[in-house]
Order: sequence, then structure tokens, then C-alpha cells
Amino acid sequence: MTRGRRLTGLLVVSSLALALSGCSPELERGFLPDAAGVTNHTDRIIGLWTTSWIVLLAVGFAAWGLMAWALIVYRRRRGETGMPQQLRYNMPIEALFTAIPLVLVLGFFAFTARDMAAIEAKVENPDVRIEVIGKQWSWDFNYVDENVFDSGIQAQFTGTEENVMETLPTLYLPVGQSVQIELSSRDVIHSFWVVDFLYKKDMFPGQTNVMYFTPLKEGTYVGKCAELCGEYHSMMLFNVKVVSQSEYDDRMAELAAKGNVGQLSGEYDRNQNLPGGNPEIRG
Repeated sequence: MTRGRRLTGLLVVSSLALALSGCSPELERGFLPDAAGVTNHTDRIIGLWTTSWIVLLAVGFAAWGLMAWALIVYRRRRGETGMPQQLRYNMPIEALFTAIPLVLVLGFFAFTARDMAAIEAKVENPDVRIEVIGKQWSWDFNYVDENVFDSGIQAQFTGTEENVMETLPTLYLPVGQSVQIELSSRDVIHSFWVVDFLYKKDMFPGQTNVMYFTPLKEGTYVGKCAELCGEYHSMMLFNVKVVSQSEYDDRMAELAAKGNVGQLSGEYDRNQNLPGGNPEIRG
């Protein structure tokens, strides 16, 4: 078998393997978590991500194909010596190499801007308002409408526990209700990230960021800080439980019965010398 036939066979086998692997659910969602339908934003995010990969892979296959074609067609033949003919200043090809990346960048920008505008759109009258406060290395949750709070400590990994995730601070959300979450920090920069929500937002001292979403699927989801914030950053974990309205009301009543009435305020912030008084709120 000639070298050219072997190379052609290898390309065919590789293409078939890639095409067959494309049938897997993992590849269809671009190896993101299985988060379809978890919130009103996750399907949009998965669509943007996977479409981007499809376009980039198509461009990659075109480039790899042209490279393989050039390597085979213009390889040095037996008995040939010297340098091959040199070509310079091919304006059509150079224009093509400029136009294609420009179109791709503009397209990615336009679709990303469209989806970011939808994800960041303000909900005027959210059903639930919650303040999430990051601190080294755990979380405080203020349930504003119910006037109760919950405060947590960092994950306690001793090497002997079996259900450490059950001991983490847990944020409760009612399924199917629009949620406004105000994010701030008591000390350094943190980042609020619920993995299966496919979205994260930073938390800054002296500033309040806001995110809006509607949880659509009941379940327990893993949350963590996504910004390196000190020695025990890896232990700054929490859970999110999306539950029915009745379970959510029961949890609020449970917190009130425990005496967690009122709201945790900035008096516990480590940075008490920030200028401007009240934190700035940004949507």
C-alpha cells in the first residue's frame, strides 16, 4: 500500500470515528454538564456553546483538509532536487484569510451579545429576592421577602466524614419562580457559581451585582466559589436546592423557628473603611 493510500485511509477512519462520537449526548452539549432545562437560561447557553464549536470544527476540518491536500499533492517526488517554485503576494488568498476570521469574530460577538443581553435582562417584579454574601470561606443567605436568613461555615473535610455535602450551607429556591439574587462580599473578591446553572458572577466588596433567572427543574445542585480567594478557597462550597413552593415555605418557617429572623447586614464586613457608604447595586 502506498503512503498516500495509507494517509487517505487514516483520514477516513478518523473522520468516521469523530462522526460516530458526535452521536453521544456529551458531545452534543459540548461536554457541558447535563443542564438542559435546569433554568430558563441553560438551553440558550448550551446552544451558543455547541454552535460555536460546530462552526470552529468546520473551519478546522477545512484547514486540515487543505493542509493534507497540499502535503500530498506538492510533496517532493522521487528524483526531484532543488527548491520548488515559490509564490508570493497572492491577493485573493490573503483577502480570504483576512475575511473569514473577521466574519467569524463578528458573528461570535453578535450572537454572544444577543444571548448575554437576554441572560442579564432585569426582571422588574421578581417572585423571590435573595441576598447572597460571600465571605472567607463560606456563604450567608438573606431571604429578603420572608425576612429570614441562613449563615454557613466552610466545608469541614477531616477525611472521616461520609456526607460532607449535606453539612454545607444550602440555598433554597422555589421551582418555576423568577429569582433576583444580589451578590456582595464581606472581604475579598469571590464568584457565585452554580455549576449546572452554567453561569457565574463575581462578588466585590463595596459593590452589589445582580443576577436574574428562573429555576425550572427540582433537584440539588452543587455551588462553589469560582474566584481564587485565599487559603481555603477549595472549601468554599454550598448546595442549591430547587424545591416546590410548599417545601420552600416550610424551609422559611424552619429558619424563623430557629430564630434566624431579620437580615444579616454589612456590620460583619471585614472592610469597614470603603468609601461611599452604601454599596453600589449593579444589575
